[in-house]
Amino acid sequence: MKILIVDDEKLARVRLRELIQKIGGHNVVGEAINGSDAIEKTMKYAPNVLLMDIRMPVMDGLEASMHLASMESPPSIIFTTAYDEHALEAFEVNAVDYLLKPIRKERLAMALDKVHRLTLTQLREVNRAQEEPSSRSHISVHLRGRINLIPVQDIIYFQADAKYVTVRTATEQHLIEDSLVSLEEEFEDMFLRIHRNALAATAYIRGIEKHPSGRWQVLFQHIDDRLDVSRRHTAGVRRWVKR
Repeated sequence: MKILIVDDEKLARVRLRELIQKIGGHNVVGEAINGSDAIEKTMKYAPNVLLMDIRMPVMDGLEASMHLASMESPPSIIFTTAYDEHALEAFEVNAVDYLLKPIRKERLAMALDKVHRLTLTQLREVNRAQEEPSSRSHISVHLRGRINLIPVQDIIYFQADAKYVTVRTATEQHLIEDSLVSLEEEFEDMFLRIHRNALAATAYIRGIEKHPSGRWQVLFQHIDDRLDVSRRHTAGVRRWVKR
């Protein structure tokens, strides 16, 4: 079985390599130092399973797993963590496999023998059940078999159209399948509802202007796009702009 080791601590990666070598029958195809690096290495090496730490800089293991779970053929994931037992209750309830550090060879061998693919639903439930659930730092877009990561801080707006949502940055736009409602819940501190079909990033709102037709429209920094503000949300958007 091809294994990718993901941990920001070099000694932890070395320890896992040694344990896997002692167990035998597996091949470590690479190492990654954080979640975004894990996604790149997964696309490069196509591992069967990731041994992935949860708490890492740049992107943690749980977020990386949610991006990977949306792949057509995602790898299996076993979390390696120093979480205390109370914090791991959510993992147990959702049948997500994990290894508690320091990792023992026998426990690692058992986990590798019974690896299974985690679903996106399982991972989201684990995130919600944590004491401090976190929002994603990136949105993943699938293009020609690859995962492109778009930093949430670069997104100017989300706009829904039928079953897809457009993600707009200053330089590009992509379609994703997330619902606008779930995006609003996840990023409520960063985006403002301006219409039933649109969320605008507060960091990029330049102002609002009345169209000759009588509709109010949001103006943005960096792009010429204008989005309509619905009657229902006009008062809230105007209050926000005047702050």
